[in-house]
Parts: sequence; C-alpha cells; structure tokens
Amino acid sequence: MLKRTFDILFSFIGLIVLIPVFIIISIVIIFDTKGGVFYLQKRVGKNRRDFILFKFRTMRVDSVSDSLLTIGEDDSRITHSGAFLRRYKLDELPQLFNILNGDMSIVGPRPEVRKYVDMYSERQKQVLAVRPGLTDYASLKYINESEVLSKYDNPGKAYVEVIMPEKLNLNLKYIKEKSFVTDLRIIFKTLAKIFD
Repeated sequence: MLKRTFDILFSFIGLIVLIPVFIIISIVIIFDTKGGVFYLQKRVGKNRRDFILFKFRTMRVDSVSDSLLTIGEDDSRITHSGAFLRRYKLDELPQLFNILNGDMSIVGPRPEVRKYVDMYSERQKQVLAVRPGLTDYASLKYINESEVLSKYDNPGKAYVEVIMPEKLNLNLKYIKEKSFVTDLRIIFKTLAKIFD
C-alpha cells in the first residue's frame, strides 16, 4: 500500500512539475524529425497482462519496428534529439503516466515485450508477479545496455543468452529484497548514474 501511494504521489507531482520539460522535448522532437512525439509499445506487465508503454520517440518513424534492440550510440535509426534524450533517460519520462495509471511502479523489473517474455523459464516468470518499473538493480547494471550490446558480434543472440538472463536474476534479487528503503536507494543510485 505504501509503495502504491508513493508511486501515485511521485508520478502525479512529477507530471505537474515536468509540464514545461514535456513541452520543450515535444517541440524539439517535432522540429528534429517527422512523426509523432510519443512512441507506444506493447509490453507485458504484472500477471502477464499487456499494457501500452509510453516513451518520447527517439527513432525515425520508418525504422522503429526494424529491431527491438538498439545497438551503440551510432545506431542510424536514432534521431539527433533521440540520442540526447536516451543519454539522460529523458525518453522514459512519459512512463509517469503508466505509473499513475497503475501499469508500472517507480521501482521494479523493467517490462519486456512478449517476444522475450515467452522465452522465460518458470523461475524467471516470477518477475511477472510484481508491477514492472522505471528502474531496479538490472537497470542500474545495464544503464548503457546498447553500448554493451555493441561489443558483441551477434547482439540479438547475446541479449537472449547473456544479458536477459543476468537481468532476470537481478530482477528476482530485487523482488526478494524489495522494501521502501530499498526502493529509495535504487532511485538515488539511478539518478546518480544518469547524471554521472
């Protein structure tokens, strides 16, 4: 109950305070590239329920469906404004709407697309017992995931065989240790990493 109350208050206040930022980012995206301001993608949430995740669009409209993964800073699909938004995780801000709506939490396992969720083992499916979040242990370790993927000859295979299992182990670690204090620590560590 405390976690949900915190999520509602944090996301509501965040949305009010960040209205000017949302407007500025929207204008920049509109002038930088053709297409809408937001990118909507179906993700799998708590109890395996699908929901629509909101992000600021950071890729060209004609390329957002080419691949589910982005590889390195030089991925040609990423727009100029998108590179900046991704660097400081500003593209994730619209997920405050997801949190307010109850689809997500501030802290929790990052939600995946069903393609990858369908690969989970029975043990890994335990991450679907909680609301997904903006950040958790796995998000901290893989805050520069696209750069990590760029070091592999086959990024898609590396994601499925190496990175995704490691992320899920960290997700399960979070679920085992979750508490309000743990959430606060993760939030502060995430902010420190973003602005490092």
